[in-house]
Amino acid sequence: MGEDVERRGKDTAMTDRDVDVPTRILIEGLLRTDGTVDGRTLYATADALDKTDQQVRLCIKRLVTEGKFTQEGRGRQATLRATPKAVREMEPDVEFVRLAYQQDRNTATPWDGYWHLVGFAIPESSRKARDALRTRVVYLGGALVQGGLYVSPHAWEPYVLDAAAELDVEQHLSSLTTRDLKVGRLEDPVKIAAQLWPLDEIAAGYERLLDVATVRLEKLQNTPGTDAVTMTIELAAEFTRAMEPDPLLPPELLPTNWIGTRARFVTAQCWALLAQVDGADELPSLFHLYADAIGDQDASVR
Repeated sequence: MGEDVERRGKDTAMTDRDVDVPTRILIEGLLRTDGTVDGRTLYATADALDKTDQQVRLCIKRLVTEGKFTQEGRGRQATLRATPKAVREMEPDVEFVRLAYQQDRNTATPWDGYWHLVGFAIPESSRKARDALRTRVVYLGGALVQGGLYVSPHAWEPYVLDAAAELDVEQHLSSLTTRDLKVGRLEDPVKIAAQLWPLDEIAAGYERLLDVATVRLEKLQNTPGTDAVTMTIELAAEFTRAMEPDPLLPPELLPTNWIGTRARFVTAQCWALLAQVDGADELPSLFHLYADAIGDQDASVR
């Protein structure tokens, strides 16, 4: 599978695809380091992404109603101010971004061969908490082995325990580690990983990211005056879309020539060039969070 994915990535890399940026993601992505969104920048970027003023106004209204933002002023003269809780919720999980690039550089700790399993049987009376915990476990990269039992190659227990404690269901949680995991007749860890995680779907997301990032990289290299803010939002949206379903399996469990490595490398090249544009210090806080997590990329990422 890995070689086919790599070839498809190369074949489509120069196609300029439109990036679907939901209006909510646009607004959250334009958050500045002081927790505000400038109305003029918001409407200008929305226009560049073919969004109408009405779409922006309705989304602002929803965000204000949800208590995530307050609004000072009207229209393009407005300033949106995020609440502290909303700021925390909107920040990307930079720790996982950092891990992905460490894996790409071969600087992450090699996989020790241990599988980490968590299981829970939460009563129907706590169904909402059960569903929320399941969602969080899957978000953390867990794969369903059988009803209520999830596995990860990472030492994820602290994250799962924190989620269970927050939902007040930690008493229903069990965990164990093993080097002797079998799934059906499968014993080989690489085959188990391919069985449990939808690697083809994840690779397709990275194909799209590679496509988008390659074209943006060419624009940054050859087109002076590129709209850095719009490009930052596009790249961040596509990067997030590709990364969210990725369990970040250790390289030892991935197909050869994994396209995620190449897609993240090209994205990092874009980020490095965006850091050099005039006014880079004024780019949204999202840019700086990702830039700090990605760090300086080197030639070892191939």
